[in-house]
Amino acid sequence: MKVLVSIDESEGSLYALQWALEHLYLPEIEGSAAITVVHVQPHTAVPAGAVIFATPAASVIDSVKKAQEESASEVISRATKLCEQHMIKAEMMVIRGNPKEMIVDASEDMNADLLVVGSRGLGQIKRAFLGSVSDYCVHHAKCPVLIVRPPKSSPK
Repeated sequence: MKVLVSIDESEGSLYALQWALEHLYLPEIEGSAAITVVHVQPHTAVPAGAVIFATPAASVIDSVKKAQEESASEVISRATKLCEQHMIKAEMMVIRGNPKEMIVDASEDMNADLLVVGSRGLGQIKRAFLGSVSDYCVHHAKCPVLIVRPPKSSPK
């Protein structure tokens, strides 16, 4: 079984990876799951307005790219450590583009049997404006999609 787990900077996505490692990879069953972890970097936004005149656009874009690469490196590092803690070797991928589309494309390219995504828990208003990656995946992926919600924290 080929499992693609999508991660980003959110704790929810790392929880989804942890859940997948604990529930889908069963070392006692040979070939239980091959896990691939994917992180999508959004395309670098081109600055607009006064920013272009105040700073050369190329240096701003380079700064944004460098920050995105550092962020991706941190996300992949956290995912790698989580896999190592579970003694599971997973393939790591960093791709660039629209996260919603690239996750679905990656699941199709690798012929995934299951796509696992975390839930960020956006409210209805934020979800309406920002869109939900998990919702997009459910409606566009050709394989089953598992949305893993983190457990609700206990009241304080």
